[in-house]
Amino acid sequence: MSRGSPPAAGHGSAAQPPRVAASDPPRLSAPGLAWRYLWARPLVALLNLLLLTLGLASVCFVLLASEQIERSFERDLAGIDLVVGAKGSPLQLILAGVFHLDVPSGNIPLASLETLRAHPMVAQVIPVSMGDSFRGHRIVGSTPDYLALYDARLAAGRAWQAPLEAVLGAEVARRTGMRPGDRFEGTHGLGEGGETHGDTPYTVTGVLAATGGVLDRLILTSTESVWAVHEAATALDEEDLALLAEEREVTLLLVRYRSPLAAVSLPRWVNAQTELQAAAPALETARLLRLVGVGTDVLRGFGAVLLLSAALSVFIGLYHAVREREGDLAMLRMLGAPPARVASLVLAEALWLALLGSLLGLALGHGLTHLLGLVLQAERSLQLSGAVFVPAELALPALAAALALLSAALPAWRAYRIDVLRLLQAPR
Repeated sequence: MSRGSPPAAGHGSAAQPPRVAASDPPRLSAPGLAWRYLWARPLVALLNLLLLTLGLASVCFVLLASEQIERSFERDLAGIDLVVGAKGSPLQLILAGVFHLDVPSGNIPLASLETLRAHPMVAQVIPVSMGDSFRGHRIVGSTPDYLALYDARLAAGRAWQAPLEAVLGAEVARRTGMRPGDRFEGTHGLGEGGETHGDTPYTVTGVLAATGGVLDRLILTSTESVWAVHEAATALDEEDLALLAEEREVTLLLVRYRSPLAAVSLPRWVNAQTELQAAAPALETARLLRLVGVGTDVLRGFGAVLLLSAALSVFIGLYHAVREREGDLAMLRMLGAPPARVASLVLAEALWLALLGSLLGLALGHGLTHLLGLVLQAERSLQLSGAVFVPAELALPALAAALALLSAALPAWRAYRIDVLRLLQAPR
């Protein structure tokens, strides 16, 4: 027989399967055919994908935000055993004095600093003075020990050495564009819009390297600078200056214990003083995380509801799809496909949804975290980033695959048990 002659009838049926086009379903792999089946009903596929994506994104967002908040709290609390300030809420003391997220309840006499330093159970006391800001960034007066507490390093310039010299946190320097040698005037109050201290400008002497913690959003100077600015703003003459110098105050004190026994007795001793309030960072932070945890639990529950809804929707969609495709599946069986291959098509379709939902859910979760980080950054609050990866995220694709396989189990079993003879004999 010549090359161009048509094949004999007896050989045509035997030679036909190898010459079937690559787009013909019997020649496609299970994932490729499942992909086509998935998008044969685009609205159903998009609905299932949307529910799965939103559920996974909610869980991803909770994981990223809670992990970064806890790390931030641990980093900012390093080395601080007790916070001492004016009478009021202990939680407010922690938020104002450690995280710089709240307004302090008041000031305490400077004599309290020396009293605590002389206490036998105290290893170190670091004073913190607040009250002014610059473009919304807080100006904090303290001692070089405050920098050492967080192992801060200078990225440019030097630390302050005299009153009215200041060091900028990395975030402050980035947002304001200031560098060593620049001058600025503080504003009274911790927010924007207050009265400017034009007679006592600060000189920038250094910029701190980024720490990812609270120092990044602060302007640091000496305690004497804070006193000088406010005394110059309120004193009328030299006599007033002398009186104000005798009545100097600090906002709060950061205390390190000399021994673990101090945790039992020192807070009670401080609270017994007329003007002082003690706050244990570990206890108040645990309380704060419990309060925040209520919101994360709600969001996590919302994500779980969405995932269950997605699983139910996938189950219903696949179950009806198998019923609609019984004729196609029976044809595959007649062409030699084993029952396991037919069932694998349904499972592969569900796994395609899990893969797409995982990719979109992780991307959306990171995007939402990044968006929240931008909002908090504008408020000079906690730092969150969508570029962070936490190990717990690895469980999300596995969770999506498990839900998809569970939803597809019954439809796959139905496809596996298709009775080809019954379908062929069924009236049309």
